[in-house]
Amino acid sequence: MTSRREQRRERQRRRYKQWFHQYEVEYFIRDKYPRCPEFAVVRFAHHVCTDPKNWRGVSIAVAVDHVMQNMLRHQLTDYDQLLLVGVKRKEARRRIQPRVDAMIMTWRACAD
Repeated sequence: MTSRREQRRERQRRRYKQWFHQYEVEYFIRDKYPRCPEFAVVRFAHHVCTDPKNWRGVSIAVAVDHVMQNMLRHQLTDYDQLLLVGVKRKEARRRIQPRVDAMIMTWRACAD
């Protein structure tokens, strides 16, 4: 039978494993989104690694996509203003999604 201290340490080890390291997230973003500006690479990677989300069982690709979508939606579109004037969340997301997708596609394109 394990002690409470050992159980707590095991939980901490498992919890630590659910987080990604910033260098591996930055490498992934630079590889899959070669045209993404460097400041954005660092910011997205930092957000993936420090945001208190439970990434357990999620790949880096899913985590990066989720963070990119959210940050672009809130910071580079008028999504929040649409919500403030009474547009339903689903409708606001539908309206701004083409702009978010276009930005991500320009970063994803291969550099020739």
